[in-house]
Amino acid sequence: MSFGFGKLVVSLGMLSTVVGTSLPAAAQSGAASWYGSGHRTANGERFNPNGLTAAHRSLPFGTRVRVENRRTGRSVVVRINDRGPFVRGRIIDLSRGSARALGMGGTTYVSLQVVH
Repeated sequence: MSFGFGKLVVSLGMLSTVVGTSLPAAAQSGAASWYGSGHRTANGERFNPNGLTAAHRSLPFGTRVRVENRRTGRSVVVRINDRGPFVRGRIIDLSRGSARALGMGGTTYVSLQVVH
């Protein structure tokens, strides 16, 4: 059985696509925080503190993510439009509107799942 270099590259490319898009957010859980001020987001749009948006370090802009408050079971679907959080141990920064929908006060433990 022989593998050509082209088949190997295609196979590795498909593997990285599958792992890169479905694994990170599906497997993430940790601390979430919220923020309510700012002028512009990292993707260039005006920040709406009451919107259902969030900041994530690596997910592409426009990705929709279901965020579940592990303490209460409440969940909300948010759109990634900013970068952050920049505090160690936190996995997502939610807009004030998103945090309100989850019933968050300060920081809380959440799980993330990419919505297709």
